Amino acid sequence: MRNVTVLCLLCGTLTLGILSALLYVHLHHDHVSNWQKKTQAPASIWKLDKKLQQQAIHSAGQIPRSRTMSSLYQSDGSKPILNENFNYSDPEFLHGILLYGLNTIISKSLGNQRDVPDTRDKMCLKKRYPARLPTASIVICFHNEEFNTLFRTVSSVMTLTPHQILEEVILVDDMSEFDDLKEKLDYPLEMFRGKIKVIRTTKREGLIRARLIGAARASGDVLVFLDSHCEVNRVWLEPLLSAIAKDRKMVVCPMVDSIDHLTLNYYPSPIVRGAFNWHLQFVWDTVFSYEMDGPEGPTTPIRSPAMSGGIFAISRHYFNEIGQYDKDMNLWGAENLELSLRIWMCGGQLFILPCSRVGHVDRHIVQNVTQVLKALRYNNLRLVHVWLDEYKEQFFLQRPDLKSIRYGNISERVELRRRLGCKSFQWYLDTVFPELEPSLEMK
Repeated sequence: MRNVTVLCLLCGTLTLGILSALLYVHLHHDHVSNWQKKTQAPASIWKLDKKLQQQAIHSAGQIPRSRTMSSLYQSDGSKPILNENFNYSDPEFLHGILLYGLNTIISKSLGNQRDVPDTRDKMCLKKRYPARLPTASIVICFHNEEFNTLFRTVSSVMTLTPHQILEEVILVDDMSEFDDLKEKLDYPLEMFRGKIKVIRTTKREGLIRARLIGAARASGDVLVFLDSHCEVNRVWLEPLLSAIAKDRKMVVCPMVDSIDHLTLNYYPSPIVRGAFNWHLQFVWDTVFSYEMDGPEGPTTPIRSPAMSGGIFAISRHYFNEIGQYDKDMNLWGAENLELSLRIWMCGGQLFILPCSRVGHVDRHIVQNVTQVLKALRYNNLRLVHVWLDEYKEQFFLQRPDLKSIRYGNISERVELRRRLGCKSFQWYLDTVFPELEPSLEMK
């Protein structure tokens, strides 16, 4: 019997060792890939490897890194936080990666607040914004977010946002299961009393409907949606509010900097715009230097065919006028492209503002991947059948397996498009995104 027990223990140890080694290889390869990315200029979406295009489990898309930053060093150039000798088999590290998609050991060590490098161009420092700006309601939805990451998101907003333009921060807890996101979260939030509302859903709604719940409770002039794993940078909100004050149909996004999921180092993003391919996968696209040759130089607002998803600002009344989100979409995914098309095709504009910077953790999601992909397919089909007109066949050339998949009742969204007097998708291709060329089968 003792021999059997010893044999079982040996087998268990061997199995654990193999799993740890496989996870190490995966993470090491990913880490090296991130290292290699920083030495390259952001690729045009037309040159991206097809295998990379098929990775659709990032909430906001990974941000290309500046060529001057090293993924093994902190942003201030000090000694590495994480290097090749890091203990990838540490149970706490593995637990954090599997549960939260990021390094919880370092997240805990960073605490509730930290300084991040000011990644704005020097010309941004000379900009001045009106003394009177619209007020903002910041909506942050979360589900099972890592506590310190969430709290740093809130702390950065409260610390780096002038209180006269910050109407409120609305936290929507979408049925989180972890104790530290319940009463344990309420207590430290007391330091921000009067500015923070916490709403807890009674069932799992998903990001899209959770945001609608938060928006319905907002009272600020402008809605600003943030992910729950962000850190805002200096003077981040003023450029967004100033642009909307000039044009209420202007929807604006900050330039999204990258926070590495393993090191939690903060990296500046190069100037990029949002785009997508015929798989309806969001990608970052190059903005060429000649596009910023005007008097504003690198501070020039970037006309963007699409938004990345979780981080943007929009007039609260305009958000309601153009139909908010499609509430019948599930979880998250495709809502960013659907809203982007609706903004452009129905009389609005979408820009990225390089003088507004927000860092975003590039989490590597391993939980509920099947459920997320199912929701993404469903949401994509709703987008396709409402907004793509005859070009929906271009999507089905890429995904013929989805032609017979159900996508629910879209009559309300079709009527919304008619009522808003929206232009055709052909107009969008001709005017906003001519680079998205149809394949030969469509010509």
